Amino acid sequence: MADSGKIIADLADRISYLVDIKGGGDWANLDELLERVHRLKESVFDLSEAALFEELRLLEERISFLEDRTAEKLTPAEIVNIVRSPQRFTLGDILENVYDSYTELGGEGDCNVDPAVVVARAILNRRVKNRVYSHQVMVIGHEKGRGEEFRNGGCAKPWGNEKALRYMKVAEIEGIPIHFFIFTPGSYPIEDFPGAAQQIARNLYKMAGLRVPMVSFISEGGSGGAEAIGLADLRLMGSRGYYSVISPEGAAAIEGKIREGQKVPKELVDHCAAQLRMTAADNLRLGTVDRIVEEPPLGARREDYGFFRRLRYEMIRATDEVVLKTKSFRAFRAYALKSQGREGDPVPDEFDVLVGWELTDLEKDRLVELRSKKYRDMARRFLKEHQGGLSKGLGRARDIAARSYYELRYGLLRAHQRQVQKVIEEVSSEGSVFLRKVTEPVKAAYDFVFPKPKRPAKAVRTDGADTSIFVEEWETYVSPLANEDRTVSCPNAARRGCQDLWVPDLYGEFCGVCPTCGHHFPLEYHWYLENLFDKGSVREFNAHIAAGNPLGFEGFDKRLRRDVKKTGRRSSMITFDAKVQGIKLVVAMLYSDFRNGTVGSAEGEKFVRACDRARTTRRPLLAYIHTTGGIRIHEGTLGVIQMPKCTVAVREYIESGGLYIVVYDNNSYAGPVASFLGCSLYQFAIRSSRIGFAGPRVIRETTGEDVPPDYHSAKNALRRGHIQGIWDRKEFRKNLFNALVRMGGPHLYYK
Repeated sequence: MADSGKIIADLADRISYLVDIKGGGDWANLDELLERVHRLKESVFDLSEAALFEELRLLEERISFLEDRTAEKLTPAEIVNIVRSPQRFTLGDILENVYDSYTELGGEGDCNVDPAVVVARAILNRRVKNRVYSHQVMVIGHEKGRGEEFRNGGCAKPWGNEKALRYMKVAEIEGIPIHFFIFTPGSYPIEDFPGAAQQIARNLYKMAGLRVPMVSFISEGGSGGAEAIGLADLRLMGSRGYYSVISPEGAAAIEGKIREGQKVPKELVDHCAAQLRMTAADNLRLGTVDRIVEEPPLGARREDYGFFRRLRYEMIRATDEVVLKTKSFRAFRAYALKSQGREGDPVPDEFDVLVGWELTDLEKDRLVELRSKKYRDMARRFLKEHQGGLSKGLGRARDIAARSYYELRYGLLRAHQRQVQKVIEEVSSEGSVFLRKVTEPVKAAYDFVFPKPKRPAKAVRTDGADTSIFVEEWETYVSPLANEDRTVSCPNAARRGCQDLWVPDLYGEFCGVCPTCGHHFPLEYHWYLENLFDKGSVREFNAHIAAGNPLGFEGFDKRLRRDVKKTGRRSSMITFDAKVQGIKLVVAMLYSDFRNGTVGSAEGEKFVRACDRARTTRRPLLAYIHTTGGIRIHEGTLGVIQMPKCTVAVREYIESGGLYIVVYDNNSYAGPVASFLGCSLYQFAIRSSRIGFAGPRVIRETTGEDVPPDYHSAKNALRRGHIQGIWDRKEFRKNLFNALVRMGGPHLYYK
């Protein structure tokens, strides 16, 4: 009878788990079956032992049959339910069953700095030919169980991701690998310092260059929240996990245009879960993860010790693989990798070879290079390029020639020029007339061979004030919005007493700015192309790269064709060379007319190539964000991985000495702001723009709280330290030139 109580409790858990997976107890009368188990528990002492165990046998057969039926064909929506089940294993279970010992860092329980993120210093032992060797690792991950009431379901707050970043740096200092475990539906969407988007961007920037091996395991990966600790050298995923750009419910609300407060139809949720390609098998096929760790047919739970044994083996094996790829001794590398066995083999009791996880400086350099290549290559095979083979060949030849030319001009010759000029200046400073006569011809000859870039001449005002070059008039292009003969009211009219504005004046002479309060009305992106840059200087490149539908998302091809027809462009990003008052720069512009400025594979690749172009030519890089609605949900995780991919590229540009400036306008939200935009040291916003991680509706649905109307305003972004300044539209050109002249190091061609 004593054992029967445990058996009954186990049967009840199994039925409850099936209810979780099916999203309710209607399927196969699960509610009635659970009620039958509860009645049996109450009458356990009223039955004979034979009758009791016969009833238990029948229940066991019925439940096993239902489990087998469920496991035969799990839908993507059911896999999401598996991950969300309270019976799913958590990071706490991994720490106790995968690692031999651990010490949690940063506080414990509800006294922790954001308990949704757990950091631990752990030890992994491995047996090699009857000897035991220990490895030290830093474990960083999300915890959504074990005190669920204060862990926000694994949604990290900004300071939780900051804690993760702090201990990443500790691991780098101490030279130990990092193991990341991702159990999050997404980050907690608040802008409180340091800000959700800003902190994710900082994490990604640092992880792109961390000089220690990193391995991540994904159980539940929700968009930016997952990427905050997801940029790893090797990415594993549980076979019953999911990794997605957005939750199925969120996608269904967008696709179905469901109003806030309305219930999202279950059929639409199931449809979107399938369309998003969020399962482990889907992500392996797309190349967004490297390997799948097999779980039991219905997913691993807290007491599945066989799974923990396999996960332990896979984490050691993955770390070995990352380390071995940095080794120059190819024979040893090949032998060690082969000795580890193949995917799907039984978990061995011991390893054949001991691989040390310490790296030399050269191996660390190679580690970062391999990481860069890995993320740069992601999603590239899904690109649509409207370019012939001959054009591609000519383009590659031009790129090689350009790299050689600029390296010679600004790398080799410029360095010698500066050395000679320094000697000349030191000799000239002696003030000797004789020496001056000797050095001036030499200096003149050098100036002839290496002419300095022409600087714009200063304009002098009649009132005697020195305005530098900032008095140029806006001209030629006038917004089509100015063609309407009507008036509009400023949104601040009631509060600031603004007069009604005649549209031809507002969008003509006033450049879309209220002359009373300074409110900025939105303007089309063409206005900036015509008025921000020197006339005739805009030269677009990579226009042949086109947004596509790599997941085959139903109905999306039609929308893309509509946007191409409307805009005459193939993606939501325009990359081009331009000049501002004679200074050459590379520009990446996200604009609203094409898919609301969302980022997918095409936009990510264009941004990466713009970074490389700016790095090669030693020009400043401007990211002007006319609008961005975040990552394009119709590309699933192929869109999500543009966050680390673009951050890797822009980090290499910045670290090479480049000047990267970001200017936000209108509405700028989500993934791009939480990655390759938010990592810039110089971020500015046009007045009246709105910047943040998530919109008011998402914040309200996640936190249960309303935010003030000005929560995402540029003014508040400046107060939080997200941006470094607010620019008026009329002053954009002037302020941009000012930034180009005053900011950046000597690496730039005009410095």
